Amino acid sequence: MYWAEFLTVALIHLLAVASPGPDFAVVVRESVTHGRRAGTWTALGVGTAIFLHVGYSLLGIGLIVWQSIMLFNALKWLAAAYLLYIGFKALRARPGAPGSENVQASTVERTPRAAFVAGFMTNGLNPKATLFFLSLFTVVINPHTPLAIQAGYGAYLAVATGLWFCLVAMLFSQQRVRAAFARMGHWFDRTMGAVLIALGVKIAFTEMH
Repeated sequence: MYWAEFLTVALIHLLAVASPGPDFAVVVRESVTHGRRAGTWTALGVGTAIFLHVGYSLLGIGLIVWQSIMLFNALKWLAAAYLLYIGFKALRARPGAPGSENVQASTVERTPRAAFVAGFMTNGLNPKATLFFLSLFTVVINPHTPLAIQAGYGAYLAVATGLWFCLVAMLFSQQRVRAAFARMGHWFDRTMGAVLIALGVKIAFTEMH
């Protein structure tokens, strides 16, 4: 009975998650810089943050944020500040030792907790994700659809997002890929830092529609 609605939700989500954004940039950076383990934990952080968006959408709390310019702007500036922080941090990357082509771009081991938090914060604070889920649960999904079914949609969205970014982490943490990026050394880190800063600025100018 709800298959058509579910397929619509799944298709919209597929198109949204496949388009590069802050989540993609952070997972790629963690995977290349710190390896598959860190990239996977970051992907799991992104996937877990989806439950946050789904939760407030189901509870109706999201509508309060949506209708309050002050709350929306607070969320927006928090997200922008976080992306700018990790972006500027990446811009400060220094060149490796001369002649060094070590695949491990960072000598500091990334803890699973730090990688998970990076993914969770990036997605959880993203106001565009907030707008996406509010639109999904107020426009695409029929309000008369049972709450249990809607929760099932939410669980699918979280798992599918986590799996997608785990695949991204697997791809960008491969030895060949990391070796190619390592040859660019600190320039890769600086480039990703610039991308994150650009995304942060873009989010800062996000407007409610």
